[in-house]
Amino acid sequence: MQSTCVLLLACDGVIPRFDYALFADTGWEPRKVYENLARLRVHAEQAGIPVRTVSAGNIRTDALDPEHRFVSMPLHVLNADGSRGLARRQCTSEYKVIPLKKAARHLLGCPHPGRIPRGVYVEQAIGISTDEFTRAKDSGVKYLRNVFPLIELGWDRAACAEYLAERGFGNTVRSACVGCPFHGNAGWRWIRDNDPDGWREAVEFDKAIRHGYPRATEQGQKLRGQYFLHRSCQPLDQVDLDPPAAATKRHLRLVAADPAEDADPDGCSPWSCRSGAPVTAERAA
Repeated sequence: MQSTCVLLLACDGVIPRFDYALFADTGWEPRKVYENLARLRVHAEQAGIPVRTVSAGNIRTDALDPEHRFVSMPLHVLNADGSRGLARRQCTSEYKVIPLKKAARHLLGCPHPGRIPRGVYVEQAIGISTDEFTRAKDSGVKYLRNVFPLIELGWDRAACAEYLAERGFGNTVRSACVGCPFHGNAGWRWIRDNDPDGWREAVEFDKAIRHGYPRATEQGQKLRGQYFLHRSCQPLDQVDLDPPAAATKRHLRLVAADPAEDADPDGCSPWSCRSGAPVTAERAA
């Protein structure tokens, strides 16, 4: 939502117009995200802003390919002793940060491993609003400077939603991989009810990674414990995703926020993955 808002603000001239808009595609977004992207592409190009897609491949296909280099997603782990953990996360770096850095270098005319002249850089606007300002991160390289227009404008998520509705983009959905382990029940429920193909793929993927990724298994590196997409460490198609029952009129209950229900209030974007930890590329772009 916030990224769409930033692009529309640039199209409307509220903030400086961009030379390019880049979409880092993991290859496994909900169908409605791609529909929104297609509509945005037409709208932005009418305003003189070309929209380009950058990609390192399809994260779902790559994870299940025994021939592909192993890249870890933050899967939920159920250890043999009953304890739980979270697998290491490389996906944001591999499928978002690195492709965007590579694209920035090409736009500057200095693809890797060429040296970028001192003082030459790309200014990159990222859609992070004031209610999530702690997710705003530096790029980690001198040739790419992150800026955050929504924070500068003082806009929160609600302000973005209002602006999107005014501009005819009120149905914009958040961008995040269909099979992201950071989904809460609300996120999984949305996929189940609104993207049946995505839900089927997520259920199949969840079963396929139960004992580790094919690449690691074939190399004799069987991962410990069992692996799941849902934080409950249960098979995805067996989890009760129904929302908590509403309080009746006769009873007033005070209920603490349920982390299993709303684990993913924000979408996933480069340098601000919703796990909270800063994201840095592990190798040069």
